[in-house]
Amino acid sequence: MEEQKKTLTIIDTFGFLFRSYYALPPLKSATGFPTGMLTGFMNFISGIGRDFKTDYLVFALDSKGKTFRSDIYEEYKSHRPEAPEDLKAQLPVAIDFIEKMGFMTASEIGYEADDIIASLAHDGVANGLKIRIVSHDKDLYQLINDDICMFDPMKKKVVSSEECFTKYGVYPHQFTDYQSLLGDSADNVPGVKGVGAKTAMALIQQFDTLDNIYANIDNIEKPRWQKLLNENKEMAYISKQLVTLATDFHALEHLGSIEALELPKENPILKIADTLHEFGMNRIIDKVHKEGLNYKTTIPLGYDESQFQVKEKEVLNCEYILLNQSSKLFEVLNTIPKNSLVAFDTETTGIDAKKANIVGFSFCWENSKAYYVPIAHFYLGVEEQISLNDAKRAIELLNTHKLILQNFKYDLEVVQNNFGIDIKLYADTMIMAWLLDSDKPVGMDKLAIRLLDGYKTIAFKDVVKKGEDFSNVNIIDACAYAAEDAFITFKLYFKILEAFKVNDEEYLMKIATQVEFPFVNVLNNMENRGIKIDIAFFENLKEKSKNNLLELTQSIFTLAGVEFNINSPKQLGEVLFETLQLTASKKTKTGYSTNESVLQKIKDEHEVVPKILEYREAFKLHSTYIEPLLELAKQNDENKIYTSFLQTGTATGRLSSKNPNLQNIPVRTESGRAIREGFIASPGYKLVGIDYSQIELRLLAHYSKDPELVAAFRENKDIHLQTAIKIFGEDEAPNKRNIAKSINFGLLYGMGSRKLGEQLEIPSKEAKEYIDSYFKSFSTVKDFMKSIQENAMENGYVKTLSGRKRRFDFENATGMMKATYERESVNTVFQGSASDLIKLAMIKIDMKYKNNNDLKMLLQIHDELIFEVKEEKLDEITEKLTYIMENIYKLEVPLKVSLSIGNNWADLK
Repeated sequence: MEEQKKTLTIIDTFGFLFRSYYALPPLKSATGFPTGMLTGFMNFISGIGRDFKTDYLVFALDSKGKTFRSDIYEEYKSHRPEAPEDLKAQLPVAIDFIEKMGFMTASEIGYEADDIIASLAHDGVANGLKIRIVSHDKDLYQLINDDICMFDPMKKKVVSSEECFTKYGVYPHQFTDYQSLLGDSADNVPGVKGVGAKTAMALIQQFDTLDNIYANIDNIEKPRWQKLLNENKEMAYISKQLVTLATDFHALEHLGSIEALELPKENPILKIADTLHEFGMNRIIDKVHKEGLNYKTTIPLGYDESQFQVKEKEVLNCEYILLNQSSKLFEVLNTIPKNSLVAFDTETTGIDAKKANIVGFSFCWENSKAYYVPIAHFYLGVEEQISLNDAKRAIELLNTHKLILQNFKYDLEVVQNNFGIDIKLYADTMIMAWLLDSDKPVGMDKLAIRLLDGYKTIAFKDVVKKGEDFSNVNIIDACAYAAEDAFITFKLYFKILEAFKVNDEEYLMKIATQVEFPFVNVLNNMENRGIKIDIAFFENLKEKSKNNLLELTQSIFTLAGVEFNINSPKQLGEVLFETLQLTASKKTKTGYSTNESVLQKIKDEHEVVPKILEYREAFKLHSTYIEPLLELAKQNDENKIYTSFLQTGTATGRLSSKNPNLQNIPVRTESGRAIREGFIASPGYKLVGIDYSQIELRLLAHYSKDPELVAAFRENKDIHLQTAIKIFGEDEAPNKRNIAKSINFGLLYGMGSRKLGEQLEIPSKEAKEYIDSYFKSFSTVKDFMKSIQENAMENGYVKTLSGRKRRFDFENATGMMKATYERESVNTVFQGSASDLIKLAMIKIDMKYKNNNDLKMLLQIHDELIFEVKEEKLDEITEKLTYIMENIYKLEVPLKVSLSIGNNWADLK
């Protein structure tokens, strides 16, 4: 293995100090000088070496005066309130402490500390360093990658790429585009007016970048989103400039050699001991004398010290045993007591379970031993391995016990595809962890750190990355890496059970065993069925799309007077701004910008520009949907598309879909409908769509017990019309139904008068009158909605219909985050409960028709289920499906579904 990289830790100084000020009580010295922030800061300094270990350290500082962002947008940070006097008094003292302790600081006129951090990180990686950024500031999330992580000093935890996605629904490389849409009220970054966090997340998840969003503006499903994006396009791109951190300052060079950032050789706190005594901070000194500072404690082999906190004294011990001889394998298997709890895990050639070949498997049923069974490692001089037949027999023996897995659905499919057998699930630690806290990462490595006293899993990063082809890994190395997975799974099971018990939440295990674990098999069955594609239709669609692209290409070449690669920003920029002499934005090192914003500004200067915009939209449709779906369908004889459903992918409980994501295929655009037309029923079958009708409003009536709402649903009245009657009166109601619909759904998710006004294109004052009238008409609804938020704040969680919890850390939340939590608490109750209902219905339908070829459940698209049903059994089966879905749970109001039948997916709406 290569020598481990050294680590540069960069402190977001003012960000840390500000947070420390607000987090700690207002302490004062004997003379009355405030010391709360200083105490927090010195506690942080004393924790270096214990909370994290590093080779180099630097404090990034803001400079005085305006920055380059003020030239871009005069209002940037213009409305920030003055800092409290106590805080301002302590800041220069803290900076003085830093310098006197011998640490390096970095700042530059015209740049913010975040830019300094970005530049240091960029240059550090270029110099072969690992980077740790000590900050809680989300603006720095854009920097996170394999070599750069963030460390939250208050919570003492790493903020990784996965945590970024869990928290915001986007990955670090998408974060600037996400912020460009959302804006930032704290910094006065405008963003796209009217676009909230959920909308921004949905747009980025679908289109990946701001440029791509605008290149596909007509493919966006919601007209309101299109309108907001078009109206605020300039501000979106100004926001992109404001939130993108500068990396071209080369701050590391300005500091001299990297050695200048080495940690002081003497204990730095003792250098300012006299000063600390003057401020009455004696406990810090006592702590140092008692514990000392240990910057460079040796890290156990296999640990990546730059990423996570290590608690060596608490590391769990386990013996990892290789079983590569059949006689020894079955000897061990026969010693497992009957009906034991056994953790099981597979190692494969890839992360796609449908294509992956098994390489080996591991198991564990004891506290200090775990075993690895190699099957198909492939390299020169590979040692003895177990045959496939013996491996199958061994797995069948393990299957007689109570199997515990982490992500059972993956291993189930691997075993099914490689051995043609099923394995039974007793417990899935990934699902258990998700039930424990649905907002936290549920991957094994993160769970081990979070739940097993900071235990860090072995990482053979120089041999193979997690999830990649395991077959060329040396069997000896593979044994520890793989057997540990089983060992950790075994330990996690008991740790999560303990957490349930300590929190008086043992009923969550009941939800797991009765709902979530059985649901894994439902999803496995759906994924294995797939959905059929009309190859001829897609071939024709592809041909039409190609011809359209060719025509657009030729038209662009003719208008431009030159041939070039339209998809190359560099070549396109040269043609537009040098050959055609159109108005250019500033030229950078990589060439001219040709993003959507730039092209929109010059579209009237030359007729080639609108054609380029049209080409980009057509190319995106062709490359994102038409070609990939066609190629996937051609990979099997039945011409089917197989998606993967993520059961723990959202905090509310809604399913998500990937590889490919069939839940995001456009539904309201002509192009989206054309694509859905290519999804067809198998011969002799019809596609059936069954959709829960107004499910979240029915849940509102159920929970609030509002007499008007309950009566409307029990009497099967048009709820939106009834709302319109209540607000606008009998005469105006028919023409105001759509407004009432916007109010009904908007209020469920915390829409205020401003946003409602924007959506309805009316003054916010008028929108407020509508809202007030709504709550007056449905008198108990407002109190119920408020009670959800108050209970969430008081208890730290909300519950869905099935009893699933979603937790909210109000205690450590900022004001803005608290407002988000309040909205999400309401959202979770309704969206999460709707997810519970459809999940229960799916389980019951799957059980009833499991071995019945007359019906096949294919897809779940949020509140809708899509089936294939034998044509001659349509009436009988759809009647039974309707009954199951409408009677799956007894609410205060009737559950209703809408039914549609067709030959293709487009027919179902």
